[in-house]
Amino acid sequence: MQTLPELRHVNVTRYITPLREGGSLPAVADADDGFKYVVKFRGAGHGPKALIAELLGCELGRYLGFKVPEVVFADLDEAFGRTEGDEEIQDLLKFSQGLNIGLHFLSGAINFDPAVTQVDAQLASEIVWFDAFMTNIDRTFRNTNMLMWHRELWLIDHGATLYFHHSFTNWEQSAATPFAMIKDHVLLPQASQLDEANTKFKALLTDEVLQHMVNLIPDAWLDWEGYEERPDALRQVYFQFLSTRLTHADLFTKTAKDARQTLV
Repeated sequence: MQTLPELRHVNVTRYITPLREGGSLPAVADADDGFKYVVKFRGAGHGPKALIAELLGCELGRYLGFKVPEVVFADLDEAFGRTEGDEEIQDLLKFSQGLNIGLHFLSGAINFDPAVTQVDAQLASEIVWFDAFMTNIDRTFRNTNMLMWHRELWLIDHGATLYFHHSFTNWEQSAATPFAMIKDHVLLPQASQLDEANTKFKALLTDEVLQHMVNLIPDAWLDWEGYEERPDALRQVYFQFLSTRLTHADLFTKTAKDARQTLV
């Protein structure tokens, strides 16, 4: 079993280059620990909710044994970005002052190509199960969100998971969904061991683990416009969502198995 994480804090020291993917504008940046990170900014796209999804997706994935870049809390100083020439990026940095999220930059990594790399049945099944659990709508043939680095498969970009929190209404209903969108998962054709993955991961994801993960969410990411709930109350919604989702694991596992039967 993996140890429960405690994340490091770094200060962003230099903005290097944007990664123009969708509307989120993550960027490669240097930090004061001497490493490069892909920084995702609270001032972009879906704001701090995307950072929460990234945090929980990465750390739960790492706990279950997947290769995931190290996650850090990345602090952006008030003066950072004032010399940036691109007005869009300057605005993004201005609205992202404070706490953001950074993922260790995997230098030299290449995008996963299912036509080139065959993933074994166990790993494919475990990734499909995990994405169904996290309601990840974004690991498809069009956008695999996986990298090959040192001949190993790495999972990236979990900002589209936990999409229930963008409306934050009827989360109980969202937690019990069979997640029909798993039919588009890039690894579903290889996922012939979904029952085994279901048994394995249900045993690993205890309430203690889930509570620890949601407790990692910083208060600064839980101050949402239009919501009066305190951070602890919002964290408990995330915990209840994940716990309820786990109790319905047999349902979304069956949905994935049924979807796979139409492909093979």
